[in-house]
Amino acid sequence: MKPLSTKTAGFTDSVIRRMTRICNEYNAINLSQGFPDFEPPKEILERLSKVSTRLDEGDFHQYAVTWGAQNFREAVARKYEHFSGQAVDPNSQIVVTCGSTEAMMASMLSVVNPDDKVIIFSPFYENYGADTILCGAEPIFVPLKAPDFLFDSEELEDAFRKGAKALILCNPSNPCGKVFTREELKVIADLAIKYDAYVITDEVYEHIVYEDNKHVYFSTLPGVADRTIVCSSLSKTYSITGWRLGYTISNPEVSDRIKKVHDFLTVGAAAPLQEAAVTGLNFADTYYKELQEKYDSKRRLMLSGLEALKIPHTSPQGAYYILLDISEFGYKSDLEFATDLIKKVGVGTVPGSSFFKEDENRYVRIHFAKKDETLNRALERLADLRKKF
Repeated sequence: MKPLSTKTAGFTDSVIRRMTRICNEYNAINLSQGFPDFEPPKEILERLSKVSTRLDEGDFHQYAVTWGAQNFREAVARKYEHFSGQAVDPNSQIVVTCGSTEAMMASMLSVVNPDDKVIIFSPFYENYGADTILCGAEPIFVPLKAPDFLFDSEELEDAFRKGAKALILCNPSNPCGKVFTREELKVIADLAIKYDAYVITDEVYEHIVYEDNKHVYFSTLPGVADRTIVCSSLSKTYSITGWRLGYTISNPEVSDRIKKVHDFLTVGAAAPLQEAAVTGLNFADTYYKELQEKYDSKRRLMLSGLEALKIPHTSPQGAYYILLDISEFGYKSDLEFATDLIKKVGVGTVPGSSFFKEDENRYVRIHFAKKDETLNRALERLADLRKKF
């Protein structure tokens, strides 16, 4: 047999999904993979039930338009304009994808050539590195420095000087929960303009932002609308991670290319799910306010619980992740610690090293997109942490 692809030879399985499998094996509380254990909004589920069983409203069981059903794209456009203040054309600027995962991959394949360079902030969501490799490009990592996860503008410009064609921006950030300020985004925008680079944003946590922080839509900054590709999804906002509905927003030329790449990657996102999800995209502002309040309450529950247990941790500005500092336990491998935590304590986390380019083993990531009773049970188990290690 001839050898397999050298491009993917270094790939491992997703560490996040691996930890879920280990959680399932040991019946642990899964705070590793970021999906809720509570139901999506009932209005969306009721619409899905009607779409699934009633053909008199239309047959939603066959292909939708490849780049997304018309009413879905129009709903995305209305929502984006409402929250960002920036109008987008649903026909020439939006492509509906199978989750933000495909949105990012289709965007990368549309603008990046083999041997191009792509800037990635570290820590980063694990898919970004793999996406870059699949494009045949070279990642350039720029550190976000703990505990506030700030970047050095000189280090960032050095990365651009190396000829970067694109930068990936996750805001709010997974895994560290950083919300980039307008001033920080302006630095990135000015450098992208200066060095003629694209900025591919991952904004799936746009509505999960805390306290005095505010989500600024990067594409609305002066001079960057045409060089920005927005990637987002409905997974986190509407608690439907399994529906795999995402989208891109970009200028018409880029969007036309993404349409073609998307067509050959997946053909199209699920038609009945698009129809049902339009209901969520049309929700009033009160829904998003209540969503933010719900996650802020869960955030405060976890932070106060961790403080009571004297477990060092970060305090996220957005998204729903916390990094726990496990330095005191003396493990050389955070993966080994995370595995032992599942086996001995019954709580699943993600080794922080899977998010960092740097040699970093002092963190594990937990998430709090769970019912309060689930979070309280996890804290009860963590109370025995030092006894069992």
